[in-house]
Amino acid sequence: MYLTVWLGITLSTSQTGCTVGNFQLPSLRAPVPYQAPVAAAPAMLPPARVVSPPSGQMNPSSQLPGVPPVGARIRYSSVTTDQPVLAMTFDDGPHPSLTPKLLDILAQRNIKCTFFVIGDLAARYPSIMKRIVAEGHEVANHTYTHRTLTASSDAKIREELQKSQDAIMRITGTRPRMYRPPGGATNQRINQMIHNEFGYSCIMWSVDPQDWRRPGVSVVTSRLVNGAHNGAIMLAHDIHPPTITAMPAMFDQLLAKGYRFVTVSQLLNIEKANMPLGAVIPSATPVAIPVNKEKDS
Repeated sequence: MYLTVWLGITLSTSQTGCTVGNFQLPSLRAPVPYQAPVAAAPAMLPPARVVSPPSGQMNPSSQLPGVPPVGARIRYSSVTTDQPVLAMTFDDGPHPSLTPKLLDILAQRNIKCTFFVIGDLAARYPSIMKRIVAEGHEVANHTYTHRTLTASSDAKIREELQKSQDAIMRITGTRPRMYRPPGGATNQRINQMIHNEFGYSCIMWSVDPQDWRRPGVSVVTSRLVNGAHNGAIMLAHDIHPPTITAMPAMFDQLLAKGYRFVTVSQLLNIEKANMPLGAVIPSATPVAIPVNKEKDS
């Protein structure tokens, strides 16, 4: 058991993105609910920051379907395309004050993003979840308590994903179709199991500003702008005030460079169909996938 726990922690801390250092991660015996950093966050945001985009600098609307295509791969960190299109993703929310500020920024630019939400927080802030979906953004599964999957039994992995999925569906009426492992800690066996039982693709990332380290607003902006590339899946966290402050300049600079923002599912459709942005592709039909009832080893 000690070897399993040690390996899980080693794998998770070796990843970038959301990190075990930012959370009260649960033990294997007594799970502890994720505690959101709520109290100090609002005071750290500049109250008078102007977030309106430059005149005419709006993300173009897309008619691509909002579900993954039939035959989607098990794991993605980016997609192959020659189009200047990318997906911006946010982890670990929703946050009671920061996520609404982010949604305002996105609405002003007509940008649609993918939110990998923690089920426990989704249940705490249902009105924010409903707004995310109502404004055309995609919601995906980031487990219920931000538990490290590589340090968990198969039964606990199923429980984390199922509880989070149930919360999302109960609040928004939509079913998540992909997941992101907390801390990026996963492996091929876990991804295959989750794909078989939930139909989820594992969504990683190709651009990571390491905003959870809070390197500064300008650093977060420059890392995202400089790292952007065709087909990129970009990572940030809507629970850190400096990240939200960095978003207007980042979005405006990439829009000015000719990039267009879509959800992750829309990005997967672009790769799958190899068709121009804006082409209408029939939505995938969900298929019931039988759950493996074998006892966990």
